[in-house]
Amino acid sequence: MNPESLNHSHQELKRHISSRYDGESYIQTNMKPLSFFVHTEPTDMLSILYEPSLCVIVQGSKAVGVDNDLFSYDPDTYLLASVHTPARICITEASSERPYMGLTITFSMEQIFDVLKEIDQTEKRLVRTERRLYFGTMEDKLLNPILRLVRLLDTPEDIAVLSPLIIKEILYLIMRTEGGDFIRQYVMDGSSAQQVVKAIAHIKENFSEMLNISELAKSIGMSESSLYSSFKKITALSPLQFQKTLRLQEARRRLMIWDREVSQIAFEVGYESPSQFSREYSRMYGISPKADAKRMRIVTHNKG
Repeated sequence: MNPESLNHSHQELKRHISSRYDGESYIQTNMKPLSFFVHTEPTDMLSILYEPSLCVIVQGSKAVGVDNDLFSYDPDTYLLASVHTPARICITEASSERPYMGLTITFSMEQIFDVLKEIDQTEKRLVRTERRLYFGTMEDKLLNPILRLVRLLDTPEDIAVLSPLIIKEILYLIMRTEGGDFIRQYVMDGSSAQQVVKAIAHIKENFSEMLNISELAKSIGMSESSLYSSFKKITALSPLQFQKTLRLQEARRRLMIWDREVSQIAFEVGYESPSQFSREYSRMYGISPKADAKRMRIVTHNKG
């Protein structure tokens, strides 16, 4: 690892993120898999659901809680999630002078399978781990394609062709490390983990619909009890709890970008009872949806 080279790359990434920061902590770029995050002060613990993704800190630090464990990471470390994983996060180092800056690159299961098919599966020893997130050491050879991916934002006409190739390169480099072993355990052919991945994809695509566990188990070739136990082992949630988390995350996203009644948002994401939605939203985010929407609109108004 070359500290001087890493620092130079981080400085360039900070410039890219700063140029797109307009007061919102979450920045969705015009490249769908790429998101930026900026915080000007430390935060309280917040419940989130990681997608299959690579998370990189450019400046500052963050604490991540999974089950009963708490991990800290910073620009020298990256975080890898291979399946949808519930966690608690808080920004631990941030200020107006030196804001927290980070980025996330999400992966589709198709992209992961595509890279796995081209790698000799005997090259790496499959390492079994109960950890649901992997923390690896950031190196030049991984940070370089990440930087090239971010640079594409300056040439939008190149994104459609080049971004899939660079994301594939990033995945390939990860697959050649222990991070690849971490991913493999969830996508091995015929494994219960792979069946759970299929169940996760189904729930994600139909999160607002009523979930029939019996039909879902049958569609992926598992018994209901096996699906429940395997699902909870991998995600720490039952299928219904996982669906509820997806609904609440989508509701919060819609409250952030649309000026709609809370009850309308509740119905849109699959809730039949607005009062139940409000209770569960408050339990997850520590604030009622109405108050949260008002707070976010005030931030947007002040920003403008």
